[in-house]
Amino acid sequence: MRVPSFARAAVFALPLLSISLPALADIKIGVGVPLSGRLAAVGTQLRRGADQAVADINAKGGVLGQKLVVDAVDDGGEPTQSVAAANRLVTDRVAMVMGHMTTGTTMPAAQVYADEGVIVITPSSTSPELTAQGWDTLFRTCGRDDQQGQVIGAYLAEHYKGGKIAIVDDQTTYGKGLADAVRATLKAKGVAVALNGTLTAGEKDFSSMVTRLKSADVDAVFYGGLYPEAGLLVRQSRTAGLKAAFLAGDTLASDEFWTTAGAMGEGVMMAYNADVRQSPAAKEALDSFRKNGGEPNIFSLYSYAAVQVWAQAAAKAGSTDPKKVAAVLHSGQEFMTAVGPVSYDAKGDRKQNDYVIYAWHNGAYAPLAKP
Repeated sequence: MRVPSFARAAVFALPLLSISLPALADIKIGVGVPLSGRLAAVGTQLRRGADQAVADINAKGGVLGQKLVVDAVDDGGEPTQSVAAANRLVTDRVAMVMGHMTTGTTMPAAQVYADEGVIVITPSSTSPELTAQGWDTLFRTCGRDDQQGQVIGAYLAEHYKGGKIAIVDDQTTYGKGLADAVRATLKAKGVAVALNGTLTAGEKDFSSMVTRLKSADVDAVFYGGLYPEAGLLVRQSRTAGLKAAFLAGDTLASDEFWTTAGAMGEGVMMAYNADVRQSPAAKEALDSFRKNGGEPNIFSLYSYAAVQVWAQAAAKAGSTDPKKVAAVLHSGQEFMTAVGPVSYDAKGDRKQNDYVIYAWHNGAYAPLAKP
């Protein structure tokens, strides 16, 4: 049978039409962390976690058959820069954001994401105020200040009830919130605080505070604040002869603390989640990190988990649409991650809480005691 020339043209055109169809676009994963400034050491580790998670997910086929790509923006660790970073990521049409590092930077950025309907999962912002805002697009893979504050306060009450306890904070949302949580726990346990004081984040000379601590002859100091000032405060206090025990929050889980404090950081304690690097859940991720740059900082695993959580929720939703993904995240189901199972309550907080006390020894930290 002879095929007419116009029919032959139509038959041969079909493959051309299929070839010309556009390929699926990559899915952008936003990263908003400090890549410059005084908090860049941890910010770089957080980005490393997101980069590795994206690489590992892509190696298994991506999400919904699409490749993930990282779109990283430096927020400098500053609230105003975090707003600019958030607006940039929204303009770039990212599917989700891993960030930001501190509560002070996450809070204003999260408002931008909420207004634009973009999911943000923070690996390290711990203030209860964040999830009290009612944003259904905000989640975290870390715990909360009130949870770690209870563990720290309980430890102080048990070991220093008859001594003099000082509480100092850096006046940031994170530092003050954590200090208030420790103070409230001590009050509930009938333990008085002998000295309350504040520092200013970014300053380097804490001689006046050290003098106050020495004059009060305190037995233990709780510091609510970030690791750069914590390292300096410990170093200057020890140099001045203060022998009091030092405790702080999860920000001290950074090698930069020891770099600053040096051998004078020996014995300094902190609260942090149980070390996930010892868990079987972290093995696959740790193997990837070790093949690509060596042992990760523990913060890297929490940012890795943030990307994992979103990827699993998007797969279950069958879509990257933020409303559909958020609905899955809020459903209460567990997501298996490098930091163990993660599930969320109605506010976007993790249901799991496993804070313990660690102590620094010879440049590394290890669990000291359970609450």
